[in-house]
Amino acid sequence: MTEQWDYSVSDEKLEELIKNYCTDFTQLEREGRYGPITGRDKEISDCILILLQKGRKNVCFLAPAGVGKTAAVVGLAQTIVAENVPDYLLNARVLEVDLARMASGTTSRAEFQDRFLPLCKGVAERYHNPENPRIILFLDEMHQIMPNCIGSSYAGLSDTIKPYLTAGDLLMIGATTLDEFRMYVAQDPAMDRRFQKVFLKAPNVPETYAIMKALRPGLEKHHNVTIPDDLLMLIVQLTEEHMRKRNQPDKSIITADAALAYHVMHKGVDQDVDVDSIYYMVARETGLNAKAMHDDKQLRKISEEVDILEGRVEVEVEIKEKTAYDPSAQLKNTTVDKDFQEEQAIEEKKEKEALKESQESEHQTSADELAEKLAKKLEQKLEEKLKNRQEENPKSAQNNQEKRKLSEDAISISERQES
Repeated sequence: MTEQWDYSVSDEKLEELIKNYCTDFTQLEREGRYGPITGRDKEISDCILILLQKGRKNVCFLAPAGVGKTAAVVGLAQTIVAENVPDYLLNARVLEVDLARMASGTTSRAEFQDRFLPLCKGVAERYHNPENPRIILFLDEMHQIMPNCIGSSYAGLSDTIKPYLTAGDLLMIGATTLDEFRMYVAQDPAMDRRFQKVFLKAPNVPETYAIMKALRPGLEKHHNVTIPDDLLMLIVQLTEEHMRKRNQPDKSIITADAALAYHVMHKGVDQDVDVDSIYYMVARETGLNAKAMHDDKQLRKISEEVDILEGRVEVEVEIKEKTAYDPSAQLKNTTVDKDFQEEQAIEEKKEKEALKESQESEHQTSADELAEKLAKKLEQKLEEKLKNRQEENPKSAQNNQEKRKLSEDAISISERQES
């Protein structure tokens, strides 16, 4: 017996909301509207892994502008259409919720909520019906739905979707920059913990070149001109060098599209794009002189790099044998500067000699002071003895004899101290 599902939002009403306020990425992919998405396999795989989970199955793509957050969601739609996903996501629909279109014509927040709430409720109701395909909602610039995003027409919408996210009835993907996520979304711990983050890094030059190669057929078909590998790499190199404030691959894609359009406008179709069209568009975007960009050495270097990437030239890769790490190995193989070593030895010797002389001088000074003190003490004792003898009124001869003996004793002691 088939279970009967009673939805508060009818199928007709839900499809009308989707048609009016959403963009169906999966349907557009079936119509061939998108070019191939390359270089994001890992991020798409991470996204699928999160969507398959029972709880906290919401994804947030974080990346700077132009890196390809929306492209990653399109890549997910392409993966679903190609049926390279588990059964749980087969025939799933990826819908971008166009909040601007939804807010258009509304005069109050309540009127806007009347459009958004039925969409969320209709999607959530159908989640538990195994006969229905999964529906994945995508919110671009998701920080705009947070209450603390001043000036946004959708501020506070996060409070509306929290109950559905908590119950696990919604599959949602958000996208924003890392700075805006920290500034707005992360300030609400309840929203922060409901989304698992997937970071997208800006592609490097070889990765951007691979992306441009994947997009080249669509560009050539639209403009009816061809662009060789060397000029694709030239676009990537020039944008990487001169457009530092923008990110790949967006700046290379825009520059290539504009260069092909400029060539068609001035030189026609059915031919290869020339290098001057590329120089002109880069100069137009950066304010540089187009004629000053030409560099034969750079073109030769780019040609060699492309040959390596395309496998037309084999590059010998030195294979190093793995050995245990020895931190003293570099010291053993280091040649010490002999002149510097000798200078260091001389300086150390001078310092030791100066220290020795200083110690001997201090020792001699202390010995002289001690002898002087002993002599003064002896002299005082001699005077005291003479004074006592005179008071006792001894004989003159005996006094003189004792005086001489005491004087000789004093002299002897003084000489021993000096020696």
